[in-house]
Amino acid sequence: MTDVTSAHVDVLHTLFHSDQGGHEQVVICQDRATGLKAVIALHSTALGPGLGGTRFYPYATEAEAVADALNLSRGMSYKNALAGLDHGGGKAVIIGDPEKIKTEELLLAYGRFVASLGGRYVTACDVGTYVADMDVVARECRWTTGRSPENGGAGDSSVLTAFGVFQGMRASAQHLWGDPTLRGRKVGVAGVGKVGHHLVEHLLSDGAEVVITDVREESVRRITDLHPEVTVVADTEALIRTEGLDIYAPCALGGALNDETVPVLTAKVVCGAANNQLAHPGVEKDLADRSVLYAPDYVVNAGGVIQVADELHGFDFERCKAKAAKIFDTTLEIFARAKTDGIPPAAAADRIAEQRMAEARSR
Repeated sequence: MTDVTSAHVDVLHTLFHSDQGGHEQVVICQDRATGLKAVIALHSTALGPGLGGTRFYPYATEAEAVADALNLSRGMSYKNALAGLDHGGGKAVIIGDPEKIKTEELLLAYGRFVASLGGRYVTACDVGTYVADMDVVARECRWTTGRSPENGGAGDSSVLTAFGVFQGMRASAQHLWGDPTLRGRKVGVAGVGKVGHHLVEHLLSDGAEVVITDVREESVRRITDLHPEVTVVADTEALIRTEGLDIYAPCALGGALNDETVPVLTAKVVCGAANNQLAHPGVEKDLADRSVLYAPDYVVNAGGVIQVADELHGFDFERCKAKAAKIFDTTLEIFARAKTDGIPPAAAADRIAEQRMAEARSR
C-alpha cells in the first residue's frame, strides 16, 4: 500500500495558506485509461458559475500545474467581474503535451469530470485547446462553451479577445497621448498565434507600425506572407528592447513582466492578451515607477470570455462585439481610478472587481 499521508503537502499549502488561497474548490482529476491528469480550480462563484478555459500544457511538475490553475482561476474571477458578467472564476489545466497525448477519449473523460460539478464550472478553450476539442468535451458535458457554430456554439473566441485588447490599447493611447488612435505608433506583439495574429490585423488597419516575434516560425510566416511590411525580431528579449517602441503587447504565456524584463522595457505602454502578465506582486509598482502605463491583462483580454458567456444564452456576435467595445471605457475608468487613488492601474482594477464580488456576496 502506498503512503499518501505526505503527498502534495506543497499543493495544500498553496491552496489554503498562500496569497492565491481562498478558492472554493479544487478538483484533481485522473483517468488512467486515457492518461488524463487534470486540475479544475474554482476561485469564486459569488457572481455565478465559474467560467474559464481549459489549458492543455506540458507542465514540468504537478505542483506547477496546480499553481497555474489557482492563478488562472483567480484571474477569471476578476476578469468576469470587470467584464460585467454574471459569472465567477474557474479554470482547468490538463497536464501533458497536447500534440502527443490529446485524444478524443481523453477529452471525453475530461468532459465527464467537468459535468460532475453540476454546472458550478463552465469550460471553454485556452492554450492548447481548440473549438474542435470543445465539441468533443460537449458530448459529455453541457456546461461547455467555445464550440463550433455547427454544434451550437460561437466558434473561435480569439477574434473578440483580440478586439478587446485593441480597445484597451486605444484607451491607453487616449489616456497617455490624448488620442485613441494607434496611427504612427510602434507596437511590439510577442506571440502571434490564436489571438496575436488578429491583433496585428487591427493594428495595421489603424495605421500602426508593427514588430512581432513568436517561437513558432509558421505563426510568424502567416503574418509576413500577408504583410511584408511587418518587422520580425528574433525573440521577446529583442522585442522589449526595440528602439522607439510605444506599446508592448505580451500575447503568449504569463509572467512576461518580471524583474528582468521591466527594467529594460522601451515601451511606454504595456497592453496585451496574455494572462497573468505580472510575475509577482510589486511588478505593477515597478512599472509605475518607470512611468510605464500598464493596462491590466484581465481587463483588456476579456473579449473572449464575453463571447463564450454569451454562447450560453444563444450567441449573437454583434451583441458580443458591442459588449467587448466597452473594454475601452472600462480601461479608461481604471486609469482614472488609479490616478484618483494614487495607485497603479492593476491595483485599481482589483479594487473595482473586489467591490463587485463583495456586493454580490452580501446580497
